[in-house]
Amino acid sequence: MVKDILAPGLRVVFCGINPGLSSAGSGFPFAHPANRFWKVIHQAGFTDRQLKPEEAEQLLDFRCGVTKLVDRPTVQANELTRKELHDGGRMLIEKIEDYQPQALAVLGKQAFEQGFSQRGVQWGKQRIGIGRTQIWVLPNTSGLSRIKLEKLVEAFRELDQALMVRGQ
Repeated sequence: MVKDILAPGLRVVFCGINPGLSSAGSGFPFAHPANRFWKVIHQAGFTDRQLKPEEAEQLLDFRCGVTKLVDRPTVQANELTRKELHDGGRMLIEKIEDYQPQALAVLGKQAFEQGFSQRGVQWGKQRIGIGRTQIWVLPNTSGLSRIKLEKLVEAFRELDQALMVRGQ
């Protein structure tokens, strides 16, 4: 089981789709060696060094957190059902209402659309929010994603800079 890393007063909570088998086996988020999450958030400015999956709790030191849309581990996220994603979206909204970070960054456009019953979503900041929390949709950092590292970093850096502008 991969547990959430959440606390009050966070700048951002990154929301993966669901744990892969590597994460489920280790208990750490974004644990597969091909997943670029840790490299991307460091290069985008969220952390002052590249953390390892087993150092995930240290994200709190940088006012960042991690959660997931669905708890069930799979080899690929496309194994999840529409109902699992929709139910996960409802549970995620409740978590975010409790913690109210500055931003929630959902990693994956299709997962966000299904989890939040939205259509035609664009990358970046969304028009909807959860209380005071902005919602952003960012590309998934999975090794299965064909998006280049530079594009991932650019998308994540846009969020980091937007939060700086808000003084967070």
